Amino acid sequence: MKPEALAEALTSRFAGGIEPLQTPFDIPQFRVAPSVLVDVAAYLRELGYTMLLDVGGVDYFPRSPRFEVVYHFLDMKNRARVRLRCVPEDDQRPEVPSLAGMWPSANPAEREVYDLFGVVFTGHPNLTRILLPSDFEGHPLRKDYPLRGPREKLEARFAAEKNRFHAPKLAGER
Repeated sequence: MKPEALAEALTSRFAGGIEPLQTPFDIPQFRVAPSVLVDVAAYLRELGYTMLLDVGGVDYFPRSPRFEVVYHFLDMKNRARVRLRCVPEDDQRPEVPSLAGMWPSANPAEREVYDLFGVVFTGHPNLTRILLPSDFEGHPLRKDYPLRGPREKLEARFAAEKNRFHAPKLAGER
């Protein structure tokens, strides 16, 4: 399906929940509301986009809305791609529906976005950390995460000496 026809089909079927975006690439992209994300993904699957290539997170801090979850789909028969950009409504607790029920490949990718950005995927079968320890504080790819991690919040008198780099002494040095 040509990008123009795909844009017309999606915008007519999901009026108000999806809008086409300009792109410098040959991949059509759309901004999708979380309320229609699962329906749009199911419709894309019917159209032949049977492979979910990737799920990623983006933090545009200090812009509002702050977060986006980006999905890349592939129609292998026609060698066509499409990108969906889902914008969570709440910047304090970003939340979008999970696509892991339709595409098993979404399961680990959604866990990674949750782990690193803090985006909650409702309906996910096992939304737990995948890259960081379960007791890790915060989400390190958020733009407002402290550069030195949670240790930065410690009092300077405790952290200063412990975290200071001491160059190894060379032979003959005191």
